[in-house]
Parts: sequence; C-alpha cells; structure tokens
Amino acid sequence: MRGKAFAMLAIALALEAGLLSAAQAQTAAELKARCSQLIAYYDRYGMGRSTDSDGRRNHTRIGAEIDCANGLYAEGIQAMEDLLRRKKFTPPPPGPNVPEDDD
Repeated sequence: MRGKAFAMLAIALALEAGLLSAAQAQTAAELKARCSQLIAYYDRYGMGRSTDSDGRRNHTRIGAEIDCANGLYAEGIQAMEDLLRRKKFTPPPPGPNVPEDDD
C-alpha cells in the first residue's frame, strides 16, 4: 500500500513538474498489457525450431518478464523492444492484438 501511494505521488509530481504530459502517462493496466503483448509476440515469433534457439530461456526475456511481474513495466517493455530489434523484428504496435496459433 505504501509503495502504491509513493508511485502515485511520484507520477503526480512528475506531471506537476511538466516531465510527463497527460498523453504520455499511461495507466499501469495499459503498460502491463503491452508487456504481456511483447513477451507473447517474442514467444510466438522470436524462437526458432532449431536446437540453438534460446526461446523462452533467453535471459533478456526472463528478466523482462520478472520486471513486468514486479510492476517495472517501462523497463520490461524497453528490454523486450530492444530484444526484438536485436533479433531483426519490428516490435508490434501497442494494442489488443495477440499472436494467433497456426492450427
């Protein structure tokens, strides 16, 4: 409870100081959804079927998942976007789109 109040205070102070515009400030739910979207995208498209693919064992991916689980959404999102770019993927645009299976 104390951490949540501190986070809200920090956001309020940042908005007051003009560091964040109202358009840039995203809700925690939106950031959490974006985090999940990027991890799911990587899980679906970023791993190969060869034996040398790290897939879900990729340390950057694992770290981003931990960051997102701990509420550090911006760090997790940035890590996943960087990982996707290093793997020569364009990160998907934010939104409700979820990778579909090829059944």
